[in-house]
Formats: sequence, structure tokens, C-alpha cells
Amino acid sequence: MADQTQYVTLGAADSLFAVPVERVQQILETQPVAAMPHAPADFLGMIDVRGQSVPVMDLRRRLALAAAEDSHSTRIMVLDARIGEVPRRIGLKTDRVFEVTELDTGSMEAPPDLGASWRTEFVAGVGRRNGAFVTVLDLDRLFAAEDLPAAARI
Repeated sequence: MADQTQYVTLGAADSLFAVPVERVQQILETQPVAAMPHAPADFLGMIDVRGQSVPVMDLRRRLALAAAEDSHSTRIMVLDARIGEVPRRIGLKTDRVFEVTELDTGSMEAPPDLGASWRTEFVAGVGRRNGAFVTVLDLDRLFAAEDLPAAARI
């Protein structure tokens, strides 16, 4: 029997993504985000989560997907990631969150190799759920220090 890992599935644009459930701290409805001056486009700003300042990144912008207005389904996932060797809590704005589910990690595939024109470092693998492809995000690489604004690294 293949190992089973639980994932939280989420959507951005028409794509289905997943993150390991143990990295998800909370799922919040949208809320005001305090913008930071001269921030990169994918860094929305900061929110307060139980007295802790949490930087919020936009998944669509981070993955170079077309921008969209927030809807009633838009959520901020508060996630644990490692930036370098340092554990950090980071918010990730996504279009919607679906469910906690299992993907068969034994049949998880590596991202397809299309050459240098496609950045695959954010992808831990490609799985399937109910016949649909699910891109499993590598959170530590998604929030890599060299790509993050300074506010997310403190």
C-alpha cells in the first residue's frame, strides 16, 4: 500500500493546487491587508493573526497567473514555511480552498521537464484527485528568501 499524505486542496485561476495539511495553521476569510511601500507585486502586505504580524503573498501573482478581483470564496491560508533555515509563518491569498484530502504519493510524478522556459522549483510534484491533476506546491521554495521582500523574512 502506498503512503498516504493529507493535503489541503486550493484553487487559483483554473488550476488545482495542494499543500501538506501539517503546514496549514489556519484558513481565514479575506481581510484588510496593510500594504508596505515599494513591495514586490506578489507581496500584498501584513495582517494580524492573534497578535502576530504575518506577511501575505498573492498566489496568483507568485505563480505569474492573471490577476483577479477577490470573491466570496477568496481565502488567506496561514502556512508554516522555512525561509533558509528559519521557520516562518506566511499568509497565502488564494481564490478558494476546497478540502482536506489524500493524494497517492506513491504515484506522485515530478513536474514535467520543459526546459529553462518553465520555472518548476515551486512544484513538489503532480498528483491526481478524482481524475484531475493536482499541483503540489513546495512551500519552502515558493517562499524562497531571495525572492521574498524583507518584511516576510523578519
